[in-house]
Amino acid sequence: MEFAPLSSWFPNNSNWNTEKKPLFIAGPCSAETPEQLMETCLEIAKNDKVQVLRAGIWKPRTRPNNFEGVGKVGLEWLLDVKKATGKLITTEVAKPEHVEEALKHEVDILWIGARSVVNPFTMQEIADSLKGVDVPVIVKNPINPDVALWMGGIERIYQAGINKMAALHRGFSSYGNTKYRNEPMWQLAIELKSKLPSLPLLCDPSHIGGKRELIYPISQKAMDLNYEGLMIETHRDPNEAWSDASQQVTPQRLAEILDKLVVRTGNLETLEKAGLSDKLENLRTQIDKIDREVVENFVARLELVKQLGDYKRENNLPIFQLERWQKVFESRPEWAETMDINPDFVSAIFKLIHDESIRIQTERKEDF
Repeated sequence: MEFAPLSSWFPNNSNWNTEKKPLFIAGPCSAETPEQLMETCLEIAKNDKVQVLRAGIWKPRTRPNNFEGVGKVGLEWLLDVKKATGKLITTEVAKPEHVEEALKHEVDILWIGARSVVNPFTMQEIADSLKGVDVPVIVKNPINPDVALWMGGIERIYQAGINKMAALHRGFSSYGNTKYRNEPMWQLAIELKSKLPSLPLLCDPSHIGGKRELIYPISQKAMDLNYEGLMIETHRDPNEAWSDASQQVTPQRLAEILDKLVVRTGNLETLEKAGLSDKLENLRTQIDKIDREVVENFVARLELVKQLGDYKRENNLPIFQLERWQKVFESRPEWAETMDINPDFVSAIFKLIHDESIRIQTERKEDF
């Protein structure tokens, strides 16, 4: 699949992307009243760095009797915002009727939310409604941490004839409490990008963080990872917002965040021209050497695991030994801390190693 660049989303007379810079989308989580939407967007539009204004019109909620959006009347307000600011506008669609109404009200960009992407039937219905239409579509990651499901949603829209697309990383549901509303699991977004390299990748720090104080650091990490843009929820008075109040910022705070961001514009070609690429290659060579040694040590360890499994069988011992398992998972993170390495990282590695050790021991065949 080959996707169009973000610059193709904009009218020919637009000066956006005359140089490499991110796509910034901002606006309230929900359109609440004509005044709230217009006032918020007029303030945001003063910032030339923001190219697209957003607002939720239909809001899928986990439980009924919560605010579920103002409905299609909000599209009229959004169109007024477009006329008043000259900016492009975007909203979420969750079914064919939404697509029809959004296009009727001159919505420039559609996005599909996590709750829709998780359902292939819904994605196919939306895809069918987009056939023959030339409109950019942003596909959020599904709630589940499942790259195949995310890719499947993107493929359905692409097969409908849409090549102006982007993936929006908004984090994933996970067990346990973390500082995030939705665990970022950055490696999954990177995996998607590696599979679909021409697909623009955007980040939604509002939904990942869930708290406005986390929006800047998440945004900066996205820039460091070479994401091509951000969608940040912005409200004239976030504390009074009708939905997701804690993760919205004021237009003034949005401007501060965007001004503070460091955008990584360097590339290998620039380094080579400046004669600075040798150090990069030298460091990579050293990493490759150490990685090979790590793999060789894995081989040596797993050979010992095989011998251990044989010994346990010969002496009628069970493969899994709780005390040993507990000792490994207590000692390795402790070693990591003494060496100033993230203990959670080391725990995750040894969990994988232990799983492979159990697999090898249980799959060893006895001679008959």
